[in-house]
Amino acid sequence: MQEISRVTSGIPGLDQILAGGFIKGAAYIIQGQPGAGKTILSNQVAFEHAASGGRVLYVTLLSESHERLFQAMDTLAFFDREKLGNEIAYVSVFQTLRDDGLEAVVKLLRKETKRHKASLLVFDGLLNARDRAGSDFDVKTFIAEVQGQAAFVGCTVLFLASSSVTENSPEHTMVDGVIELSDTLTGVRSLREIQVRKSRGSRAIGGLHKFEITASGIQVFPRIEALVDHAVANAPALEGRVSTGITNLDALIGDGVPAGSVTLVAGPTGSGKTTLGLHFLSQSSREEPGLHFGFFETPQRLRAKARALGIALPEEGNPSLTLEWTPLADNILDQLGYALLDEVRSRRIKRLFIDGLGGFERAAAHRSRLVEFFAGLMDQLRLLGVTILASWEIREMVGADVAAPAKEISAILDNMILLRQIEEDHRLIRSISIQKMRDSDFDRTAYAMDFAKGGLKIGEPLNARHTPAHPQTPTG
Repeated sequence: MQEISRVTSGIPGLDQILAGGFIKGAAYIIQGQPGAGKTILSNQVAFEHAASGGRVLYVTLLSESHERLFQAMDTLAFFDREKLGNEIAYVSVFQTLRDDGLEAVVKLLRKETKRHKASLLVFDGLLNARDRAGSDFDVKTFIAEVQGQAAFVGCTVLFLASSSVTENSPEHTMVDGVIELSDTLTGVRSLREIQVRKSRGSRAIGGLHKFEITASGIQVFPRIEALVDHAVANAPALEGRVSTGITNLDALIGDGVPAGSVTLVAGPTGSGKTTLGLHFLSQSSREEPGLHFGFFETPQRLRAKARALGIALPEEGNPSLTLEWTPLADNILDQLGYALLDEVRSRRIKRLFIDGLGGFERAAAHRSRLVEFFAGLMDQLRLLGVTILASWEIREMVGADVAAPAKEISAILDNMILLRQIEEDHRLIRSISIQKMRDSDFDRTAYAMDFAKGGLKIGEPLNARHTPAHPQTPTG
């Protein structure tokens, strides 16, 4: 099968969605309402194309000079004025369209494309051109002539349209691809999304993908669950056990959790989830670097908590342990996932504690996809040989009957540890019990647990205790 020649966009994430980039010599419509990001995206593609050795002809239907456009782009990192007029030429055809019509615009584009030896043509103002056309046939003829001339010299074309082009519109039927940008209000949040609505001769990743505009330009975050990595199916299972950092807990589950597994620690606030995670990370070493990826406590607060409890973490600056804090703000779900994967890859992490899966949940604009998202994320982490501990907060502060949280999510995890808080004779009793341990035997007894010097201490079985003042270490 012959491989299709492509022109990369240079925009992180977009090339993944487009299965490698734009098809060389093809024509695309980039559409969206004003403010959606079309101009930034097209200019970023143009400057990235020029940086890789290509030449760009950027055509506008602006009546004013291009200086105002340059002033807006000047705040973005990709914009380079030294490339103007040479690698990237900006041409306005407003007067030509107004005075002489579409046919004259086509002739001018043919002349300028050849003169600048352009390998990328951006035409900003497709709907203005359509308004000047006498019929749908004239629109098709205009696009066909521009596309045909560009394809003849191997030039890729991007038409920009300031509103949605429907599937039965003449423009839609003539081009090879349609990419739509949107900026919608979800609750009080503004969310930018990109969708490939048409991709002729190329298997693009469909559906909605989030993107953001920063000082560096546009960055696209493909849905993690849509990036299927077939290597996951053939990845060998890791052998051995990984210590939780709590000797008595390891004894309950067979000398630690299975290597490469995902363990969910569920419990209400104050039950010891983060403390258990700190125990787990205290075992980080040069051979098994650890990462704390959390949303609720800063690295300084975590280290202060560990010191107060007597949990010995690797010292600050020691590459064996990284404490990563992401504030709860207007986060993007997939952006969080990629940030986590980048940290794991760059630091070769083997022990990972995700302190609060709820931080991901709160970032999800479409919560119905959380199960698929977590499944895809965990598969990628398993492929990297990471042993994962993750916490999940359940709502019950104090209670005797606590159901396992998030049944759909827990189904994709390997192990589950439940922390509970029970009021008994006006005293708060904490407990720990193993709910699930995939492919392993484990102690099914619920044990008393409490905070003490050295961290969490596991006491006697709940069915054997009469609320002693201090937890005791189980014997035998």
